[in-house]
Amino acid sequence: MAEAPVLRARAELHAVARGAAAPVPDRPAPFQDAIRTLNTLQTNASYLEQVKRERGDPQAQLDAMKGFLERSGLQVEDLDRLNIIHVTGTKGKGSACAFTERVLRGYGLRTGFYSSPHLVQVRERIRINGQPISKELFSKYFWLVYNRLEQTKDPARASMPAYFRFLTIMAFHVFLQEKVDLAVVEVGIGGAYDCTNIIRKPVVCGVSSLGIDHTSILGDTLEKIAWQKGGIFKPGVPAFTVAQPERPLEVLRDRARERACPLYLCPELDAFEEDGRALALGLAGDHQRSNAALALQLARAWLRRRGHEGVGELQDLPPAPEARRPVPAAPAFRPAAAMLRGLREAEWPGRTQVLPHGPVAWYVDGAHTTSSVQACVRWFRQAALNEDKRPDGSEVRVLLFNATGDRDTAALLKLLLPCQFDYAVFCPNFTEVSVVGNADQQNFNVTLESALTRCLENQKTWTQLMEEKWIAQGRDPHVPAPVAKGAHPHPVASSGAVLLQEAAVIRVLVTGSLHLVGGVLKLLDPALSQ
Repeated sequence: MAEAPVLRARAELHAVARGAAAPVPDRPAPFQDAIRTLNTLQTNASYLEQVKRERGDPQAQLDAMKGFLERSGLQVEDLDRLNIIHVTGTKGKGSACAFTERVLRGYGLRTGFYSSPHLVQVRERIRINGQPISKELFSKYFWLVYNRLEQTKDPARASMPAYFRFLTIMAFHVFLQEKVDLAVVEVGIGGAYDCTNIIRKPVVCGVSSLGIDHTSILGDTLEKIAWQKGGIFKPGVPAFTVAQPERPLEVLRDRARERACPLYLCPELDAFEEDGRALALGLAGDHQRSNAALALQLARAWLRRRGHEGVGELQDLPPAPEARRPVPAAPAFRPAAAMLRGLREAEWPGRTQVLPHGPVAWYVDGAHTTSSVQACVRWFRQAALNEDKRPDGSEVRVLLFNATGDRDTAALLKLLLPCQFDYAVFCPNFTEVSVVGNADQQNFNVTLESALTRCLENQKTWTQLMEEKWIAQGRDPHVPAPVAKGAHPHPVASSGAVLLQEAAVIRVLVTGSLHLVGGVLKLLDPALSQ
């Protein structure tokens, strides 16, 4: 009798391979049970450090991903039916994906979108037509995939895919069975050995701006990082990139040649604009213009390769000022109305987002690399600081900051100095001491001790506000005042707290970590947790 579940699972796998609909459990377990079970697939912190030290065999990890996919009931060939747009990069890849998905949705196409990380709920990572899948769909597909993998694992090794691998496999199941017309897939880390790179035949690929990040995995130079990113290129599949430093661009060119992949350099967004009128973008900040230019090329290439009309009228591209160009320029064109509308209506929470809450204005941006923090500073100074600061001290500026991983926090903080903050608050990404009922934001890869140690390293001269852990001082109704365990509310004792209470305007920049941004958004907009 013990063999019955395994035999049934194997029968299901063969049925799916033949194209039959996958069976669904009669009574799916509750959504929160799915999230808690998913969290057991997170790599614990000590083991993660061991993996970093050993580094392992990257190709073997990719082969293992294919094995997990097959055990879940899919073959890599099945992914060809998803008409995938595969996008990598260091900064802006998520925004470029968001622009691309919104543009193509405007053509009446049913879109899938896989991204990471999530801000508030893990369902955000798997979207259909721009919306996170429902709790019911998440639970349905989670248990379908989890049970198959559990029933087919090797008893000797008890092998199950880690968190991100599992969600990637689950996303493929969702997109195939929910019959999307296309899937925009954002690379997790790097490209060559990222688990999304089991994709064999995307329709088109993209590379957003390169920068230094995840150096322990990808390498410590832009050239090494470019080599990893170029690993998603596929034979005969067009790829587009934005302006890059010369040497990394040459590495991308060489990687494209190795793979017989036609690579093109996107013209600046100016080339798509008429009479000097800037295109309206749904995402704020000048740095979003290159992401929008990449999205236009990705969307147009997808539409042309899939035989759709209304892709825009080609124009002659003005000659580039450089005499020598390592990568040929993609053609500029006059965007169709659907493209313009898609760029204008694109949304991507937690990136250059402003949330006005009475006298407290929250500026949230998940920038976490040197170049992205530089872009964040330019955006924040333009969005918040163009107005002259009130000389009477009635306007207060606050930085809420955290950084994770192997990032150079000191370098990031130095870039933020021109914003002239009155206070800087360094805190972990946890929004609650207890995570009961908030399993979406549990992270077993980071211990509380290490997170607090990181904060102490970051705080430098700041002490008082860190102890209070409360920026809004009761001025924002979405962020209630902390209450002590006794019967009396937490006292407001410091002069800094008094200044915050009396200020006419409080401007708070939240940056350094998308996980921190997600925690703040959860508090500011409770609807995101529904």
